[in-house]
Amino acid sequence: MRTAICDLFGIEYPVIQGGMAWLGTAELASAVSNGGGLGIIGAGNAPTSWVRDQIRATRERTNRPFALNIMLMSPFVEEIIQVVLEEGVPIVTTGGGNPGVYISTFKQAGIKVMPVVSSVALAQRLQRAGADALVAEGLESGGHVGETATMALVPQVVDSVTIPVVAAGGIGDGRGLAAALALGAQGVQLGTRFVCADECVAHANFKQKLLQARDRATVITGYSTGHPVRCIENRLARQFQALEKSGASVEELELLGQGKLELATLEGDIENGSVMAGQICGLIKEVKPAAVIIKEIVDEAEAIIARLSDSYLGVRHG
Repeated sequence: MRTAICDLFGIEYPVIQGGMAWLGTAELASAVSNGGGLGIIGAGNAPTSWVRDQIRATRERTNRPFALNIMLMSPFVEEIIQVVLEEGVPIVTTGGGNPGVYISTFKQAGIKVMPVVSSVALAQRLQRAGADALVAEGLESGGHVGETATMALVPQVVDSVTIPVVAAGGIGDGRGLAAALALGAQGVQLGTRFVCADECVAHANFKQKLLQARDRATVITGYSTGHPVRCIENRLARQFQALEKSGASVEELELLGQGKLELATLEGDIENGSVMAGQICGLIKEVKPAAVIIKEIVDEAEAIIARLSDSYLGVRHG
C-alpha cells in the first residue's frame, strides 16, 4: 500500500502518528517510524530543551524519516521553530492555529510542512502559503477539535486543494484507513490508538482508562474558551463543564486546565487530570508494539479493499 504521502515523506505505509503532547516522545516516534509509518514528536507546551533532547534521542533510535509537531498556542513557538531549524528536522506538522507566517521559513530550510486543518478555508489558505500536505482532522479526534466530522470534512478538503490530504479523527483500525482512502485521502493520522502502543510513555492508568472506554466515553469541554477539547469524562471534565455553565471566565477555566494533561498522561491521575482521547477509544482492546499496530491496520485495509473490489466485480459480471 503506497500512496502520494508515502512518496512525499519517504515512508513505507500511509500511517502517521498524531503529535501528542507529552506522549509523542522519542520512544514512540522512533517506533512508529521504524514500523514503516511517520513518527511525530509532540512539542506541546514543553520547553525547548526538552524538544531538542527528543529530536536527538529520536535520531539515535531511527534512521527513518520523522516529524515534529508544533502547537501554535505554545508560549515557546518561536524558540521551538529555531530548534527545528538548528536540528534539521525533516518534517514539521502544526496544530492549534494558522502556521502561514512560518511556512516560508521552513520551506527555505528544506523542511516539509503538513499543517492540521479543520476547515476548507484554512486548507486553501495554507496550500497557497506553500504547505506540502494537510491533515484534515474531524471533531471525533482527541484533544483540540474543530466543528466538522471527519466523514464530511475530508472529501471537502480533498476537493478544495491539489496537495495530498491525510485524514484524522475517528480512525483506529484498517477499516478507518480504507474509508479514508475512499474519501480521497492519501493516508491517516492516529493519536489515540498509539497511546496504547508498548512504546508510548503514557502512565499505565491512562492506558487502562482507554482500554476500559466505551463508545460514549468522551465529552467536549472548553467551548466557551474558543479552544474546545475532547477527553474522557471524569471528575475534571465534569468540574470544567459545571464552571462553563455557571459563566466562569476564560481565565478561570484556563487556570483549572493548566497542567492537567501532564497530570493524567505521566502521573496517572485519571480523575483530576485531562484524559484526552478520541471517540475511537472504544475500539482499543489491547496494548501492542507500534509496528504491530501499523501492520495490522495496513493488512486489514488491504483485505477490505480487495474484498470490496471482488464484490464489485462479482456484481458487475454476475
